[in-house]
Amino acid sequence: MVRWGLTSFAGFLALSAGRTRRNGLAGVWDIPNLPYSVSYLPSSLCILFYPSSSGSMLYNRILITGANGLLGQALVARMSRFPEYDVLATGRDDAPRYEGGSCGYAPLDITDPEAVRSIFQDFAPNVVINCAAMTQVDRCEANKEACWAVNARAVKTLAEACKALGARLIQVSTDFVFDGEDGPYREDTRPNPVNYYGRSKLAAENVAREAGMSKWAIVRTVLVYGTGHHISRTNIALWLIEQLANGEPVHIVTDQWRTPTYVDDLATGIERLVHFEKTGVYHLSGRELLTVHDFAQTIADVFGFDDSLIHPVTSDYFESAAPRPPRTGFIILKAETELDYKPRPLREALVHLGNKLDLPVTSP
Repeated sequence: MVRWGLTSFAGFLALSAGRTRRNGLAGVWDIPNLPYSVSYLPSSLCILFYPSSSGSMLYNRILITGANGLLGQALVARMSRFPEYDVLATGRDDAPRYEGGSCGYAPLDITDPEAVRSIFQDFAPNVVINCAAMTQVDRCEANKEACWAVNARAVKTLAEACKALGARLIQVSTDFVFDGEDGPYREDTRPNPVNYYGRSKLAAENVAREAGMSKWAIVRTVLVYGTGHHISRTNIALWLIEQLANGEPVHIVTDQWRTPTYVDDLATGIERLVHFEKTGVYHLSGRELLTVHDFAQTIADVFGFDDSLIHPVTSDYFESAAPRPPRTGFIILKAETELDYKPRPLREALVHLGNKLDLPVTSP
């Protein structure tokens, strides 16, 4: 019996550099002292054939859903740095939006159970990181069926597929599973969402556990910001930078508290969780607890924008379809201790972001 899966050719080269020889069949490689052979396909993917006697795999096959989003792109970049990970990135788009990354890409709609089963059969992942989600809070409130289909029902499909294959599921979740009455929160605090988005993500957490004993992890995060290539949605930091750079006034709430999370740090934390094969719930965010208004003021200070453009308001200034939890944020001691998670201080993270955007900064 032979097991097989898909990998990127670049990922194969990273694994087998200096240890390969071409055999007599066109496009087929044998790898001395390693228990598989490789067939190169025109699609830039490889099929890896594993004899049943080969025992355990030598590296993790990582399936990333939602890979064209902000976190997905950061994860592709992070995981591609390590030769022990063979990454298949997936998203709804026909082609990847990210640049670089030594991994394969395949279109995938996680709300299509048959498409999920097919990708699992072809790639045979042993770790799945689900970054795909409907995250627009007001849109979730207005379109509950679409929200539930992506955020909850599709996660159940992924969990069932993981259980059948023996793969680990890492489900990305949110601070909005809490009501915001007494944040910042620890992992063992009882969730109590106040809007439909939060309820759908809490349901996803519950079904993710169906992947099996010690085969799941939940990563909750808060107010993620950063940049990527051709991302379809902006985030609060990019939006503020654009508005303030153009001299546009903004109204920012003073009564919502968060621990903002730089996406590069979040991706690093998730990679650490994969590396240490951890199970359970982990809070990954920044350390500093501050209001969204204070966050905006810090952005203005770091990039030298006119902070008089930032007008303080309370939440009732906006007509929102869904309520927001007032005070969330996370205590991240568990991740710091068990994962060696070390998020950048806020100003340092913003400087790092500014360097990516080729923006001058006025504050270290």
